[in-house]
Amino acid sequence: MIEGRKVMKNLFLLLSIQFLVYLGFGIIIPVLPEVIVQNQWNEVHVGGLLTIYALASFFTAPLWGEISDKFGRKQLILVGLVGFSLSFLIFSLFIDNLYMLYFSRLVGGLFSGALYTSVTGYISDISTNENRNKYMGLMGMSIGLGFIFGPAVGGVLGEIRLHLPFTISAALIAILFVIALIALKEPDRKGEASKREIIPKGASALFQYRIRYLFIFAFFVTFILAGVEATFQLFQIDRIDITPAQLGSLFMFSGFVDAFIQGGVIRQIKDGTETKWLIAAQIITAIGLLLITITSGLVMAGVALCVFTAGNALARTCVVSLTTKESGGKYGLASGIAYSMDNLGRIIGPVFFTVLFKVGTDLTYYVSTFIALIVIVLLLFFNRSRNSLRADYNEEL
Repeated sequence: MIEGRKVMKNLFLLLSIQFLVYLGFGIIIPVLPEVIVQNQWNEVHVGGLLTIYALASFFTAPLWGEISDKFGRKQLILVGLVGFSLSFLIFSLFIDNLYMLYFSRLVGGLFSGALYTSVTGYISDISTNENRNKYMGLMGMSIGLGFIFGPAVGGVLGEIRLHLPFTISAALIAILFVIALIALKEPDRKGEASKREIIPKGASALFQYRIRYLFIFAFFVTFILAGVEATFQLFQIDRIDITPAQLGSLFMFSGFVDAFIQGGVIRQIKDGTETKWLIAAQIITAIGLLLITITSGLVMAGVALCVFTAGNALARTCVVSLTTKESGGKYGLASGIAYSMDNLGRIIGPVFFTVLFKVGTDLTYYVSTFIALIVIVLLLFFNRSRNSLRADYNEEL
């Protein structure tokens, strides 16, 4: 009983970290364009400041994951919190200096990878195959809630002072650092701590196993999501002349759908059934994408977005949980690679789908529907392969 309470206390702290990280990510969305406009900078820097964050995460997340596996979760969580708080502080203090804003986003992307991989590794350490889907679902829910409230908080505080959202984010994360320093304990390590000889070294070695299909799948899930995020507003302006306020309402409702899927549905998934749920998730995603193409009004647009969000949220969290199970105990490294694939999707997706959008507005969603369905083949390859680190790892244990 006491051990269970300790696990839940640590889990709550970890979920708070993820919530604040993604709250901070969301805060910048409504404020950044205004910063660019007020300083009379080229609008291309809006995309540039978002892209450099994703690039920094993409290139460093696997390294952070490997460090987390070797040296411990708590240390890396503390390092990540310091770096992430510093990035917001830099943004707040130098909000009128473009070069420093780029530096701030670079620092933020760098340390967000440290936080994501170490938190995911920590949750993997304190969970079992039977309850990991539940715990990963709760993590996904905290991330979803951060995305829901981030833009809202950023918009309200930005109306007072443009730098205020970043100052408050820096302070909250600094407080969380102090709490984590005192309250968070290093988890009992599984797999990597006692069975290193059976675990492949380095990110490239993991791709020799069937887990590689999950990494590629994770890329396409986020690739499609990033494409929808980049084109949905443009599409709905063309179809129903949607306003920014209406769009914000739709994304808020879809955010609650995301949180419900992560916190409610994911936890019901039994160990060993993940691929069936992932296939179902891709079918739901495809249905949502097709519904977007027949939008005729605001309600229809909302329904389509919520259906897409349900499928995409289910796929995103379920594949993370399954990836850690297939990592042979190398939870941090596997999470780091998955996070890098996620960021690669966020880098390539907006460019690819906005180009398609210029060719034909419907083409974006027809192509993304096709991709959502065709990547089911990756799951079939995964199921057929017996080259599993999880199997090898369990035999040694």
